Amino acid sequence: MTKEEITGAEELQAQSKKAVKKQQKEAEKAAKKAEKQAKLAAEQQSTDEEDFAKDRYGLSPLVQSQHKLGKQCFLVLRQQQFNIQALVAVGDRASKQMVKFAANINKESIVDVEGVVRKVDQKIESCSQQDVELHIERIFVISLAEPRLPLQLEDAVRPEGEGDETTTSQAIFRLQSGVCQLFRETLINKEFVEIQTPKIISAASEGGANVFTVSYFKTSAFLAQSPQLYKQMCIAADFDKVFCIGPVFRAEDSNTHRHLTEFVGLDIEMAFNYHYHEVVDQIAATLVQIFKGLRDRFQTEIQTVNKQYPSEPFKFLEPTLRLEYKEGVAMLKEAGVEMGDEDDLSTPNEKLLGRLVKEKYDTDFYILDKYPLAVRPFYTMPDPSNPKYSNSYDMFMRGEEILSGAQRIHDPQLLSERALHHNIGLERVVMLYLGLHNIRQTSMFPRDPKRLTP
Repeated sequence: MTKEEITGAEELQAQSKKAVKKQQKEAEKAAKKAEKQAKLAAEQQSTDEEDFAKDRYGLSPLVQSQHKLGKQCFLVLRQQQFNIQALVAVGDRASKQMVKFAANINKESIVDVEGVVRKVDQKIESCSQQDVELHIERIFVISLAEPRLPLQLEDAVRPEGEGDETTTSQAIFRLQSGVCQLFRETLINKEFVEIQTPKIISAASEGGANVFTVSYFKTSAFLAQSPQLYKQMCIAADFDKVFCIGPVFRAEDSNTHRHLTEFVGLDIEMAFNYHYHEVVDQIAATLVQIFKGLRDRFQTEIQTVNKQYPSEPFKFLEPTLRLEYKEGVAMLKEAGVEMGDEDDLSTPNEKLLGRLVKEKYDTDFYILDKYPLAVRPFYTMPDPSNPKYSNSYDMFMRGEEILSGAQRIHDPQLLSERALHHNIGLERVVMLYLGLHNIRQTSMFPRDPKRLTP
């Protein structure tokens, strides 16, 4: 073999080794890639089959609705304010009879189910659990509801409402409970004392004829319009700061979106040292704490309500914006409203002023102070610097009044010559905070001139 042949053979051998080595590397690379893909596929399968609700979902949901479609049945299962879409489909784990059985379960029946929670490709907009659905393998009816319940959704007279059983109503009334909790927490932290006052009284608490009369043994009594007198008695007894939460009754034939004949009053009474603005500031600070607490603690409920009743987030300032009545009138006049400086505000003008304040100050909550004395009750303290006006105020949410307050005359002689309390309507606060359009949506069992049941 010549030298050239030997060299050529060595080069060929070297090339063969390189080719083999290259093939080995490519094979290793392909194997790693396949292993990685298999791992990803296994992880994806595990993710798809993972029960994200394990150890966290409750037992015995209610059947909110069901819909049979061919060889499968879709159900919506609900617990309190949450619901999830469930699927029963003919296959290894479910028979045709099981699908038929699921489709015939009456609404509001209580069931137990076994299955797997799987991710879905497209969000389920109609449920609170939008990224997953429950694939049912076994289903048991624990308590079968009647085919026709005594009160159906379509029987509800609440405008724009579907009844207490819906997830939206659940969220509204959990928010309402939160308002009471935050109101109580805030005032107790400020050393207020909670009191309970009578609801059956011997005389109208605010005068006038708008009271409910009830038979009281051999005489007549009245349902309390407010706890005003009893709160004042506590202050006179040196309690200094008191509050109460309880029902208020108003026999007013007002068929409006914001009036009820029975509502829950959040009442505050306190003595002040130097100026009635101490009381105003305390009430405003209490409401701001409630708004902050709702925003921070109840986002899930707020989002649930907004899904059905969209509204802009409630905005407020800290400290609260306070305008004098004269400033509010000036803003209305600039907007083209014709009214006198001492005229009372009509409901349309209150709403317009709310919009003007929102545009100028970016807040849905504000105080209108120093009302004209002529439009306030006789026991309201005149403004010492201008007797045409008074030491009284209203607080507004989204352009609607939620509270009227005033310094009361404490001079007996002055009182006899001219002879408020601070009551916040719970339902109205919740309605306006959520941007709802009817107070009956925030009363679990609303009472108005035309409704006395259930």
